[in-house]
Amino acid sequence: MAGGLGSRFWPVSRNSKPKQFLDILGTGKTFIRQTYERFEKIMPRENILVVTSVLYKDMVTEQIPELTPDQILLEPYRRNTAPCMAYASYKILTKDPDATVVVTPSDHLIQNEEVFLETIENALRYAQKNDVLITLGVEPNRPETEYGYIQANKHNFFNINGNVAYTVKTFTEKPNAQLAEVFVNSGEFLWNSGIFIWNLKTILKEIEAHQPEIATIFGEGTGKYYTPQEPQFINKVYEECKSISIDYGIMENTDKAVVYPVSFGWSDLGTWESLYSQFEGKRGDNLVQAKETLLRGVSNSIIVSEGEKKLIVAAGLDNFMIINTNDVLLICPRDESVYKSIMTDLPLIDLSKYQ
Repeated sequence: MAGGLGSRFWPVSRNSKPKQFLDILGTGKTFIRQTYERFEKIMPRENILVVTSVLYKDMVTEQIPELTPDQILLEPYRRNTAPCMAYASYKILTKDPDATVVVTPSDHLIQNEEVFLETIENALRYAQKNDVLITLGVEPNRPETEYGYIQANKHNFFNINGNVAYTVKTFTEKPNAQLAEVFVNSGEFLWNSGIFIWNLKTILKEIEAHQPEIATIFGEGTGKYYTPQEPQFINKVYEECKSISIDYGIMENTDKAVVYPVSFGWSDLGTWESLYSQFEGKRGDNLVQAKETLLRGVSNSIIVSEGEKKLIVAAGLDNFMIINTNDVLLICPRDESVYKSIMTDLPLIDLSKYQ
């Protein structure tokens, strides 16, 4: 899935080039390229599909030239994750009704790739033979308010190749700080990674049962997928299709949901603060991604300067963000509430040229 805006990384991430197409970590590879190369290790490249906005077709083609046009599924409008997954599922049905599928965002950080790929393969083997919808749940290490949470039923568990998994009690979207702390302290809740594994027959049954309108309109595409008629058909479908997430639309309603607890160094890196939390420095250190800096008395701060060669000079700052792009300079405290207030106020000015 590569259609998101990544707006919480503004001003580096823009509508015209969102987070998944950027090298925010400074590794030399964009998030979507890393995701592709990760999965290419365990499956044939022809089995990898990218679902993205029609606006990003050229960037996907440029960053993953190995893909054929049929492997890039173009959404004419953003309709959240349930239609995104339905599109891919009904298209896959045309070629392989017995497929087992892993669905993943294209812009997440995976630190221990070996464990991650082993986990995916374990889950795929289990899902191939069982009528389940597996979601990977990450063991939380802090009361994070930017993640969704999954409550595991600790009294109903089973084995996935030597690893324990549980049926799901509840899904909760981004709780407040107090509730997040209760979740973490309870020992029953996991972060929702947004990574799913299931066999095609099971997910299609659940779409039909819980989102029949979506099932009907995508199901009408039989005979059109992988043909010149597909783009016109999909444009009509997305005009009619409601916007709903897979969590709200399917996972909160199904009795097939299973959470597989994992620990492989995961982060969705959705905010500047989450990027800093992955920085392996000591307290007082700065996260610096800039060609030239002169810092005096600066601590616990994020300094990012992209594109042009500009000297960044700062003094006497603690817990600050300095984000410099070719057309925007952002300076504010390294505080999520302050950043959110800035993002709320931005529409008060004409930002069309900064998107």
